[in-house]
Amino acid sequence: MTRSLSEQTIATVKATAPALQQHGVAITTRMYERMFVNADVKAMFDQAAQESGEQPRRLAATILAYAQNVDKLQNLTAPVQRMVERHVDTGVKPEHYPIVAEALLPAIRDVLGDAASDEVLAAWGEAYWFLADILIGKEAQLYAEQQAA
Repeated sequence: MTRSLSEQTIATVKATAPALQQHGVAITTRMYERMFVNADVKAMFDQAAQESGEQPRRLAATILAYAQNVDKLQNLTAPVQRMVERHVDTGVKPEHYPIVAEALLPAIRDVLGDAASDEVLAAWGEAYWFLADILIGKEAQLYAEQQAA
C-alpha cells in the first residue's frame, strides 16, 4: 500500500473518537436508514440483526476502533480480516462502497449537526475511502482464492 492518510486527516479522525463513542450507534442507525431506501441494498443485510440493533452497534464499534487506531492500522488486522470474510460471504462488491459512503457521511452530519463540519466530513471521506480501498483489495484476493479452489 503506497497511499497513506494525511496527518491532518489522521488528527481530525482521531479527534472525533469521543463523539463516535457517544453517538456512534445513532450514526450507524441513521446510515442504515439512508441505505435501506434501496431495496436491493436492504436485501443484502440480515434484518434480524438490524432490528435487534446488533448490526448498528457492531458497525459503530468498528468505526470507533478505526478512529482510535487510524494511526496504528496494524491494530485492526484481525477485525479487518473478519470484515473481509463477512463481506465476501454476503457478496459485497466494489460498487457497494459508494452506497455506504453516500449514507455514512450524511448520517454523521444528521446526528452530529454543526459538530460535523465540512473539515470533519472531508477527513472522514478520505479515511473511509482509504479503508474501503484496503477492504476492496483484500476482498478481491479472497474472491480469487475461492474461485481458484
